[in-house]
Amino acid sequence: AKPQLRFAGFDDTWEQRKLGELSEKTFGGGTPNTSNNEYWNGDIPWFQSSDISDGKLFDIAPKKFISQDGLSKSAAQLIPENSIAIITRVGVGKLAFVPFSYTTSQDFLSLSRLKTEPFFTVYACYKKLQSELNAVQGTSIKGITKDELLAKQIMIPNYAEQRQIGAYFKSLDNLITLHQRKYDKLTNVKKSMLEKMFPKNGSNVPEIRFKGFSDAWEQRKLGDIMNVTSVKRIHQSDWTDSGIRFLRARDIVSASKNEEPDDYLYISKEKYDEYSLVSGKVTIGDLLVTGVGTIGVPYLIRNSEPLYFKDGNIIWFQNGTKIDGDFFLYSFFGKAIQDFINESAGIGTVGTYTIESGKKTPISLPEMKEQQQIGAYFRTLDNLITLHQRECYLSI
Repeated sequence: AKPQLRFAGFDDTWEQRKLGELSEKTFGGGTPNTSNNEYWNGDIPWFQSSDISDGKLFDIAPKKFISQDGLSKSAAQLIPENSIAIITRVGVGKLAFVPFSYTTSQDFLSLSRLKTEPFFTVYACYKKLQSELNAVQGTSIKGITKDELLAKQIMIPNYAEQRQIGAYFKSLDNLITLHQRKYDKLTNVKKSMLEKMFPKNGSNVPEIRFKGFSDAWEQRKLGDIMNVTSVKRIHQSDWTDSGIRFLRARDIVSASKNEEPDDYLYISKEKYDEYSLVSGKVTIGDLLVTGVGTIGVPYLIRNSEPLYFKDGNIIWFQNGTKIDGDFFLYSFFGKAIQDFINESAGIGTVGTYTIESGKKTPISLPEMKEQQQIGAYFRTLDNLITLHQRECYLSI
């Protein structure tokens, strides 16, 4: 057997081997008595199944440590460095490469003193277990015995090819980790700046602002600045597979997470004309905000095409150019407006953010130039966040 894609210079047939043949020794695990403090808080890493994340095969960190007494007076075993810890009970199919000496709970079997290239072996084992789990999806797998695990068959190339394959996937994993860390860092920066670049309740200036701006922000209610309305819901019998696209509340929620909607919905030109009599047409700069379900998620109209409709669960702020579009959007993600929405919608019951609440929504407004700088700053942040998120997906 040979794979579809391989590195140049390799054409040998791969051999089938049992998982138990890939290591010289296996280790089980155990849990020291949790009521005896002398067995814990030592310096020996101890893993339990919840410490291993699905798909994260490297760089795992122990949350608990046991003492030498805990090791000697329990079924736990000291496992050599560069071993593969495989979960055999709760969370079957998860595994990780551990580059240091460690111990585990009884939910693990560890492969040690590997005869095959370590990185290749980690990926080969993970792929084998995942493909078998996917084949029996929908059934509950409570565990796998040691004998069952070690009898599983894996295809193995020669060592040089193993090394190249292992190194390739490890470098991919490193890239994914790098982009994930940047994504997490930028997401935290955005969260922090949403708190600091908009005035807190009771204040008329933000904690952080761009150089050259010092005027107090003006507190307004959106209903005094623009028309706040909603529209008749488009009836499901009028949905089509092509024509003029319209948005539902759940599409807005998807967009806020940088996700594509699970499907797009349209209405015909004839129906569009019919609905236009009661709904009007959104324009660039308008804001649509979800009123039910996941309440208070904003969506900014940036393009004139396609023409968007909205359903009756969306509040329509007819902004146009009254407020800078991006500033308007990120104001809605800020704490002040989100707190108002949650309070007025009665979250916890069947919450609803209504047209009347939309009109009363308070917004703090600086001069237009400051609005534009703040809006552009958050737009750039979001673009960077999306970039690293996409790089993660592309690397997988």
